[in-house]
Amino acid sequence: MNKLKFAIIGCGRIADRHAVQISRLGYLKAVCDNVGSRAISLGHKYDSKIYSDYDELLRNENDLDVIAVCTPNGLHAEHSIKAFKKGLHVLCEKPMAITVYDCGEMIKEAEKANKRLFVVKQNRYNPPVKAIKEALDENRLGKIFSIQLNCFWNRNAEYYNQSDWKGTINLDGGTLFTQFSHFIDLLYWMFGDIKKAESITRNFNHDKIIEFEDTGVVIVEFYNGVIGTINYTVNSYSKNMEGSLTIFGEYGTVKIGGQYLNELEYQNIRDYKITNLPEGNPPNNYGQYVGSMSNHDKVYENLVDVLLNNGTIGTNGFEGLKTVEIIDKIYTAAKRAKV
Repeated sequence: MNKLKFAIIGCGRIADRHAVQISRLGYLKAVCDNVGSRAISLGHKYDSKIYSDYDELLRNENDLDVIAVCTPNGLHAEHSIKAFKKGLHVLCEKPMAITVYDCGEMIKEAEKANKRLFVVKQNRYNPPVKAIKEALDENRLGKIFSIQLNCFWNRNAEYYNQSDWKGTINLDGGTLFTQFSHFIDLLYWMFGDIKKAESITRNFNHDKIIEFEDTGVVIVEFYNGVIGTINYTVNSYSKNMEGSLTIFGEYGTVKIGGQYLNELEYQNIRDYKITNLPEGNPPNNYGQYVGSMSNHDKVYENLVDVLLNNGTIGTNGFEGLKTVEIIDKIYTAAKRAKV
């Protein structure tokens, strides 16, 4: 069986998750980071060529198949578009970008190059999330009335201070982009597009630490008539508290909870019960903080299946764009509320 050849641009914390899966399913030919020590560390670990200049990597590496884009959010578009112009497929970390325009440009360049754009949305693979999606697709809950999404995490000053980009408006983009875009993606995946949003955001506890909000309260209406609320914060005291989604339907009520949407906390569905859920992967543990579930194995298995076996893509560029559009609607509404 042929194995795909990869390069990683951006050798921060998440890059190692990619490198593990690439080495399992393909070849990691090259790594690149403008901080030389990070590239050297990852490159030596996986016996890959090491670059500090992305353009040089693209010029020199002529037998690559896929670029894994693991750079700061605000650079995703630039780095993905350069890969497409080189004739490569792209796997882009979340969020796809931090502007709707950039997402559109990425999709256009992928189409122009006739290459695939994959976006990492690993929470779709959480066992309870998959089970609820199947129940929704089978209409087990009937007409959906309303939903409630809660994202209560902790991100302290040290988390932001140890990064040269997190907390900045140009490279990070906002709490919904870096911490909770996975959660917004699930809303789109399960219930469709959001028609309108009203929101209030505040920075209560990170003044002079981050350039945007640390807390938000949102009301949303979907095009299909579902209404919902999103409550999010990175001010949960000392540790992550909860990532949960509650769904109220005509024939049932369910709640996916835990800290990372990793537990089926409540179900009461007419003539139906979800049983025998497999245990999910552990969350990404970065020492000082813990992130979303580590399902990069499923992301890479899907990528390989698509590129080598004509499989169906798990999360495409259009879905990545819709997540960014929804976040943009929420932030635009928050700006209106401040006027």
